[in-house]
Amino acid sequence: MQKHYDLLIIGGGINGAGIARDAAGRGLSVCLVEKGDLASATSSASTKLVHGGLRYLEHYEFRLVRESLIERERLLGIAPHIIWPMRFVLPHDAGLRPKWMLRLGLFLYDHIGGRKLLPPTGTVNLRAAPHAQVLEDRLVTGFEYSDCWVEDSRLVVLNCMDAKERGADILTRTECDRLDRSVDHWTASLRGDGGEWQVKAKTVINAAGPWVDTVLGRALPDERHENLRLVKGSHLIFPRLFDHDRCYIFQNRDNRIVFAIPYERDFTLVGTTDVLFDGDPAGIDISDAEARYICDAVNEYLRVDVSPDQAIASYAGVRPLYEDKAASNSTVTRDYQFELDRDGPPILSIFGGKLTTYRKLAEHALEKLDLAGSSWTADQPLPGGDIAPDGFDDFVTRQCAAYPWLPEKAVLRLARAYGTRMNAILNGAQGTNDLGAHLGGDVYAAELEYLAAQEFARTAEDVLKRRSKLYLHLTDDEQARIEDWFDRAD
Repeated sequence: MQKHYDLLIIGGGINGAGIARDAAGRGLSVCLVEKGDLASATSSASTKLVHGGLRYLEHYEFRLVRESLIERERLLGIAPHIIWPMRFVLPHDAGLRPKWMLRLGLFLYDHIGGRKLLPPTGTVNLRAAPHAQVLEDRLVTGFEYSDCWVEDSRLVVLNCMDAKERGADILTRTECDRLDRSVDHWTASLRGDGGEWQVKAKTVINAAGPWVDTVLGRALPDERHENLRLVKGSHLIFPRLFDHDRCYIFQNRDNRIVFAIPYERDFTLVGTTDVLFDGDPAGIDISDAEARYICDAVNEYLRVDVSPDQAIASYAGVRPLYEDKAASNSTVTRDYQFELDRDGPPILSIFGGKLTTYRKLAEHALEKLDLAGSSWTADQPLPGGDIAPDGFDDFVTRQCAAYPWLPEKAVLRLARAYGTRMNAILNGAQGTNDLGAHLGGDVYAAELEYLAAQEFARTAEDVLKRRSKLYLHLTDDEQARIEDWFDRAD
């Protein structure tokens, strides 16, 4: 017998996940389908920032920046385990944006979003430690401001976890390969590990990211769908390039910016690029030209140059931006756009958007569809996030005392990944022998069991590259053991 839903969401990236959580919390019956793993495309290939978008001020996107800055603090409040403050250093470089422009931009950045939790902008002497040992001699002064870091894939997963706990069906490895419109509902043909089946829904939300036009073509085959500008962004991961906790934001001479961010304790994340993309968005890699561009950009600032062959890893993703006919890929709007077709049961398609504004996007999507219920997600913690925004360090201290047999480094990793839900993994354990097989590093079978049961993990890659970044820390043999664990679990 076919299941009937109020809402069918196609796409398990951040936009689909956020809408699923919000809608389920309003009492709607929700089904989300994702053809791969959650966050397996654009949402896991970001620069991993919850930020206002400082450079968007230059393009007069004041509404987007204000909304982003407000959301930055809201998200910090509901997920302080996977989102935390960082300080960014913006060097002033002669011949690029003048100091008055940087000061004005940062003044607006500090004030238009109602900043409360994060410290304000300050001036920094780049000839003093620790920057003097990192940056080139010509760089004398700069500015330091606040933004936040986010574990992007985990943000998606936690939204889906909460949606499921509120009654939503979350179906990964499930593709919607046909949509048929009737007088009062859609019939969706689904295909996954369990074979082929159909579901019915009053409304469809197309949150397929780079594939949004493809889904529209299946739903409305008699219309042309050319709403996307696909822009590729790539990143390089280097062994740690500087020994402090500040991030750098470097101005490039093409008016773009490049970040250099402390990453996973032992590394530095550098990116990103803006390259027009035409092709299959699945499984893309950084190009040689992009790698060279990133290195050339940071080498304008770093005292010691880097080259692509020094990078230990890389990743790339495609941003599904709304085609606004902007001349430059870096100036095309990052704001989200909706396309609503009500010629029968509605289908709402989503273009653009960013991690920072996903929660507000979800509210606006449900408002546009006139769906029941009121907004509720602004102050309700995500799973594991029932910790005060400034209380994470105290939480770790308490967890170290509760589990004295775990190394502090392991406690910190589990706390950062799972917040208060780490107790569901440790679950009364009195020592590592209670956590099952040791698979490498500080990873035990109990954690994998939790990830498979609660976080939709099906493969070693789901765990190593998305729900964590353990692939950077574990040996090939240790990663093979995790792969074998999932093979045997099947």
